[in-house]
Amino acid sequence: MTGARTATTGVVGARVPRLEDARLVTGAGTFVDDVTRPGLVHACFVRSPLARARIGEIDVSEARELDGVLAVYTAAELNPIAREISYDLDMAGMPPVPRPPLAEEEVRFVGDPVALVLATDRYIAEDAAELVIIDYDPLDPVVDYVTAADSPNLVHAGFAGNSAGEMGGRPAGDLQPIFDAAAHVVRQHIFQQAYLPVPMETRGLIAEWSAPTAEMTVWISTQSPHEVRAFCARLIGADEHQVRVIARDTGGGFGLKQLPLREETCVLLAARDLGRAVKWIEDRQENLMASGMSRHEHAEAAMAFDAEGRILAASIAHVQNVGAYPTPSPIIGGIPVGILFPGPYRVTETSFSAKFRYSNTVGRVAYRGPWQFESVAREVLLDHAARRIGIDPIELRRRNMLRRDELPWANPNGMTYDNISPLETLEQAVEMLDYEGFRADQRNARAQGRYLGVGTCTYVEPTTGATPFLATEGATIRIEPTGKVNVYVAGGSAGNSLETTVVQLTAEALGARLADVRTIQGDTAITPFGGGTGGSRSGSMTAGAIEQTAAVLRAKIRAIAAQRLHTTPEEIDLADSRATVRGNPDSGLSLRDIADIAYFQADSLPEGVTPGLEASGRYKTPQIAIWANATHVCTCEVDIETGEVTLLRYIVSEDCGPMINPNVVEGQIYGGTVQGIGGALYEHLPYDEDGNPIATTFLDYLLPTATEVPTIEIGHVTTPSPGPGSFKGVGEGGAIGSAPAVLNAVVDALSPFGIEIRELPLSPSRIVELLDRARETER
Repeated sequence: MTGARTATTGVVGARVPRLEDARLVTGAGTFVDDVTRPGLVHACFVRSPLARARIGEIDVSEARELDGVLAVYTAAELNPIAREISYDLDMAGMPPVPRPPLAEEEVRFVGDPVALVLATDRYIAEDAAELVIIDYDPLDPVVDYVTAADSPNLVHAGFAGNSAGEMGGRPAGDLQPIFDAAAHVVRQHIFQQAYLPVPMETRGLIAEWSAPTAEMTVWISTQSPHEVRAFCARLIGADEHQVRVIARDTGGGFGLKQLPLREETCVLLAARDLGRAVKWIEDRQENLMASGMSRHEHAEAAMAFDAEGRILAASIAHVQNVGAYPTPSPIIGGIPVGILFPGPYRVTETSFSAKFRYSNTVGRVAYRGPWQFESVAREVLLDHAARRIGIDPIELRRRNMLRRDELPWANPNGMTYDNISPLETLEQAVEMLDYEGFRADQRNARAQGRYLGVGTCTYVEPTTGATPFLATEGATIRIEPTGKVNVYVAGGSAGNSLETTVVQLTAEALGARLADVRTIQGDTAITPFGGGTGGSRSGSMTAGAIEQTAAVLRAKIRAIAAQRLHTTPEEIDLADSRATVRGNPDSGLSLRDIADIAYFQADSLPEGVTPGLEASGRYKTPQIAIWANATHVCTCEVDIETGEVTLLRYIVSEDCGPMINPNVVEGQIYGGTVQGIGGALYEHLPYDEDGNPIATTFLDYLLPTATEVPTIEIGHVTTPSPGPGSFKGVGEGGAIGSAPAVLNAVVDALSPFGIEIRELPLSPSRIVELLDRARETER
């Protein structure tokens, strides 16, 4: 790396319009369903109608005879083809997780894929699927994960007590003397319902095997093309260079598309076996029924306080439903709930336990902020504590929240917080609201029979995590002979606008005009290996990779320009796609001029400078995590007759460090916040006592729309991180902080009735039920 100052164009930090929007809003994007291949065949799955049953005889004869059907696979034909089913995210020491492509011996949830039909078009495939006859011997399902440990029935043989694993920190008994001596002790049981990622574009892929070249090409809607390539290579027993994965436009992922799931596994195997291009696009009912759920968990949370309301100790006993086939290991996403439970507060004594239970429901998958429940449990408990102790909930937080001058702070579970400003975000958010003014309005409204409430949540979020698979990221930058710049990175945009931010970072690093830079992403044949999008890692990691790579090119550009302009490399400035002599902007060369020299005048290059202007670099993050933080504040009105919740104002004060593009940052906050609002009030994937999902269309599975969501107001606090460019991650935060803020606002509105939260979501019917129960108690 050169010691000369970094190039600057002023595009990083600017509100640059998203470069991909023109393509997407005009319908010119390329999604998986837009791809066509010669001889393409279509896949349809035959799915179990029962939550748990032995699989008897499977008669596929009539289906195979249907004109246009090429193949019908059952587990007996398809599963033995698989060489290895594993993920790069699988870590040593994790309990094994069953992952059969098609159901073997038993079906384990409604929607479990039992057979795979391939036909010349989707309609024929669906008709043939209805002709497959399967004999089922029904078994008693394990539907309620809460009682799964005591059930005589096992979801998977060999997993006693339906346990998918257990972990914990300090035993709760160690804290009992503190709780016994505390002035105030508050405990709360909190249950969060199952809900879903629900991307706009469902899952889908085309897998094409070429026998002459022994190559597999996969077009897929994914957050991580290189993970798909490695998974596919292991699955079919090929070398990675025999597999090419292409991810064009992806209509949302939210964690669901981080890893290929069982249906994708089946399609890859079938394409390899059939030697044809096989296409599967998940329909919305499949998506809601069988793609994967999240958030289904509960905890017993407790805190001990001294007489002034300062936290003495905190504990959480957490239990999580992982369904029948969780992906990846549930412990990866579940353990942070206990580790992060102390949050941004001055907690010195804590304990946690985490238990993961199998059930005959759809498997758990990653979802934006998989550990979000730690904030739900903690922040709801803090509001409960404030009411019990008789302190305003904002004041209770002020007394306990970490200050900048206390950092770094070692969380008692081994996480060291630094470079965060939680108290500053809290103060900014309540100032934006005019908290005292709202409390006055609330009192006046109650006098008129209207019930207003305010709720808040402050959290810290680990971003840019250094797990082995995600700890490095690469970039390749090529300045073409015309002076135009291509930058190649692994992950494709899934709504997070990497196309725009990567171009901004590259233009800034090289001193190029924004219009002179474009990016190529999502194609494993030409992009450097990388972990893709997930874990709020993309901003910091791509910034690091681009800076490492651009530094090599800057040195070459300065050396070439200095020789021609008769100065030293240290005196060369890069801006506006030109290299100029510092203090003399008229003396300079364009990037095109320099590229022409580098490619076509190699004999005239400075000593030690190699021809061409292309470089690859790789960044490794040294941090376990780069911490981001935020405060969410929500106000609402609750109709005590109908249970309807109307959100009035929504404020987010976010500290994600310097922003590459404020438009992109705020867009991520908006999207995540709306998802959290949906989880607090609307979204729910319930099962009946027989294990049947009862919300498999948008008539029953409710999502928030623009009608239900208020304008989201955003304030920014900037605390630089130790990472590249001082950036932090921001992708998941909105979904972590919003649900607790909304929940606390609703309960604050209903505080005259003495209502506390035990179970989510806070739907109108549940609110009416809570109010009716409160009125009966008063009688």
